[in-house]
Amino acid sequence: MSAQPAPSPAIRVAVIGAGLMGREVASAFGRWFALLDCPVRPELTGVCDVRAEALDWFRQVPTVRHFETDPRALLARPDIDVVYVAVPHDQHEALYLEVLRAGKDLLAEKPFGIDLAAARRIRDEAVRLGRFVRVSSEFPFLPGAQRAFRLAASGALGRIIGVRSAFLHSSDLDPAKPINWKRQSARCGEAGVMNDLGLHVAHLPLRLGWRPRRLYAQLQKIYRERPDGRGGTVPCDTWDNALVHATVDLSGEPVPMALEMKRMAPGETNTWQFEAVGTDRGVRYSTKEPKTLWTYRRDKEQLWERTDLGFDTPFKTVTGSIFEPGFPDLIMQMWAAFLAERAGALGGRFGCATPEEAVAQHELWAAALASQRGQRVVDL
Repeated sequence: MSAQPAPSPAIRVAVIGAGLMGREVASAFGRWFALLDCPVRPELTGVCDVRAEALDWFRQVPTVRHFETDPRALLARPDIDVVYVAVPHDQHEALYLEVLRAGKDLLAEKPFGIDLAAARRIRDEAVRLGRFVRVSSEFPFLPGAQRAFRLAASGALGRIIGVRSAFLHSSDLDPAKPINWKRQSARCGEAGVMNDLGLHVAHLPLRLGWRPRRLYAQLQKIYRERPDGRGGTVPCDTWDNALVHATVDLSGEPVPMALEMKRMAPGETNTWQFEAVGTDRGVRYSTKEPKTLWTYRRDKEQLWERTDLGFDTPFKTVTGSIFEPGFPDLIMQMWAAFLAERAGALGGRFGCATPEEAVAQHELWAAALASQRGQRVVDL
């Protein structure tokens, strides 16, 4: 009997920011054996948070051996290959640059820096140092999003008539909800909701090459103050909702594209949507109907057809095709794409958002802010 090949060594990952997303990463790595065809295996090695008590949750993860409250101490560890950073936006640039200069590769949370200038500096430093960098964006790894992307990329839609991409929340509709850092421009960035939700909305259009050339933005600040949690109120100065009307030039023709990001969308808990319609075919997908893909075709009669989706993810898993994925599965698929591409083994699968795409979406939101200030169409 021939000997089995030795398993490849694990990629040693550290997390800076021990909150919700850091815990999701630990959960994804703990279930990694569910993936059937990912050529790379990660191991969560270290965790860092300025709040020492936040580290305690990670003590149940058997592979974690470094618990730090100072990012520099974590980054000095030689047994770390990749770092994932999930902290408030105003800390992104400094930490991302420290990760790169420490010789580590980076999976960055969105936005890629607090503004366009920061995004460009991070991208340029990654190029200068030759580090592998990608940016977190989970929803395109849904089976419905993958099907929509493939159909849109195939050319089968014919002449594109219109595109809509949206990410909708309703979590801020309660005016009594206490303020947090995402509602303060100094920490979230002037772009507000576009910084927070924008890459989710822009990832698929940018990957398809549908980059806007001009836009007009309608931005809303709906609640101007919020409770401070101590009996008083404080200013709430970020943009709550953003609707960006963009024009994309496709085959020399102008095509309208709507990019919609809202924290105040009544009836929406966490809805990601994508739609592209052409003269011959069309596709529509929404997480409100996570198992349903709608496709249009022009025949003797015009038809919108419903397809019931199963667990058809880019990286195959032990889960049967009759089931459906949830957000933890998307986290694992995104990490599998990051690690496989880092190893040169993505194999034609859909990849994570690139630094170039992250900078491109910042260019959109910078133009949207200029449009709002001047109440005018802005050319990119």
